[in-house]
Amino acid sequence: MKTCDLFDLAHTRACAYLRACTYPWEALAGLPDFFRELFAGLEGDYEDRGGGVFVHKTATVAPTALLLGPAVVGPRTEIRHCAFLRGNVLLGEGCVVGNSVELKNCVLFDGVQVPHLSYVGDSILGHGTHLGAGATISNLKSDRSAVVIRGEEPLSTGRRKCGAFLGDFAEIGCGSVLCPGTVVGRHTTVYPLVLCRGVYPPDSIVKPCGTVPKR
Repeated sequence: MKTCDLFDLAHTRACAYLRACTYPWEALAGLPDFFRELFAGLEGDYEDRGGGVFVHKTATVAPTALLLGPAVVGPRTEIRHCAFLRGNVLLGEGCVVGNSVELKNCVLFDGVQVPHLSYVGDSILGHGTHLGAGATISNLKSDRSAVVIRGEEPLSTGRRKCGAFLGDFAEIGCGSVLCPGTVVGRHTTVYPLVLCRGVYPPDSIVKPCGTVPKR
């Protein structure tokens, strides 16, 4: 569940910021302050589009996409038709944000793909992770209480809104739902249409009937 276990921090501009967080959900509250510091250090290859939105010159943004700041879009990232960035969004290099995808208060490392019809809020997605079509990250419990990470020992995040934390190269199948506070280890694959809740170990396969190690 720790930040150092889930992510190779060399694949994000938030490297130093995340390194100071023992657990990744600790980073969510300070994202607005982080962006103010990040803006000051952006080199000239980023275009200031106003409203706190900075887009790398090699990135592609569809004219129908809506970007609200603060947001930083990294090199060679593609934002497709009707994508919606709602603020406090950091996209790394070579990401894909697809048709009708909504992102809010999240960090996507290099190479993350969210290509179709997904919601990602209050979450961190590690290097090379992929969400299948229609996969959704839920960030708010139905009773609006603080989200608890259900590992070996429950850990309260102290946050009403807290999504998912996907380790590097996690693969989330089409139509899956990740409940608030879900943690998926590196190189773990979630089958389509699975309801995920709790903490899943690295190098595993998550099926509707349970979790098994990869062979």
